[in-house]
Amino acid sequence: MNRRQFLMRALAGTALAITPLSAFAANVVTVEDDRGVSVDVPAKPQRIASISYFATDVALALGLKPVATTYMVADRHPDFLLGLTADMTQLGQRAKPNLELLSEAKPDLIVAMRRYTEANADQLNAIAPYLAYNMELLEKSYEDVAELSKILGQPERGVELNEAFKAQLAKYVEEAPKGSHPRFVVMWGGEVPFAFHTENTTASIVAALGGENIAGTMQTNGKFGMELSLEAMLEKDPEVIFVYDYGPDRPHESNPIWSQLSAVKNGRVHYVGDQWVEANGPIGREIVLREAAHYLFPKTFPEVDVRAEAAKIIPATLQN
Repeated sequence: MNRRQFLMRALAGTALAITPLSAFAANVVTVEDDRGVSVDVPAKPQRIASISYFATDVALALGLKPVATTYMVADRHPDFLLGLTADMTQLGQRAKPNLELLSEAKPDLIVAMRRYTEANADQLNAIAPYLAYNMELLEKSYEDVAELSKILGQPERGVELNEAFKAQLAKYVEEAPKGSHPRFVVMWGGEVPFAFHTENTTASIVAALGGENIAGTMQTNGKFGMELSLEAMLEKDPEVIFVYDYGPDRPHESNPIWSQLSAVKNGRVHYVGDQWVEANGPIGREIVLREAAHYLFPKTFPEVDVRAEAAKIIPATLQN
């Protein structure tokens, strides 16, 4: 029975054995997302759908398995999520989620990347309450992890995950070689690579460890990244290159300039996993930190077993 039916029957003098209307408010939490929109979401939702890996990451860290998620590459179930996405409804690539499959999954909360879904807000809201986050900057990661953990009924765990990461980052910064600042770039491959500014989550983690980002910082009101031609890249000559691995098509490697870069000559090009693309969740950012430390300073920090590190964060109850 909806509220309108309740009121109509009450006004007609019908006696009802029903929870008072004031209790409805106790079962709903109002959240303002990155659109500036106030969204009423159910208290402690259990059927989470994630458009991006952010909510998948947070939910798994809290011991809750989402019912649906998008992917970066079809049939690739990331090690940083222990391959658990294979048990979830696959909604398609995050830029083009299948709304019919999303509806069939019957979520009670949709958590999505803002730039890919804001135009479809009405359609998403018709399926379930929809929260949109930017998922671009490390500083915002702390706020978003805390907020989503609170929504999912585990605010203390959200605080714990944030504090653990900050402590680990501080430890690695302290242990990193002093006075060493390897030039680096974090990029999408392509004929004209797209490089990320230092404020972007993954680039900011690498920079915090002591790396020098050749893409520099964001301009006021600027975008989180920019196109960076191989000619321009050669001028700044990165010593370490991190390439988001989007599959076997790597046209940048066919450009003769590519082979002239120091990182290429020295075997320091790393085709990194999906956690580098989706690093704002507690599992992703932790593994990026460990991998970045090793790739920057391989003599100081050990090679990373991604699944082993993920298994330390994801509760054992979900791993069985």
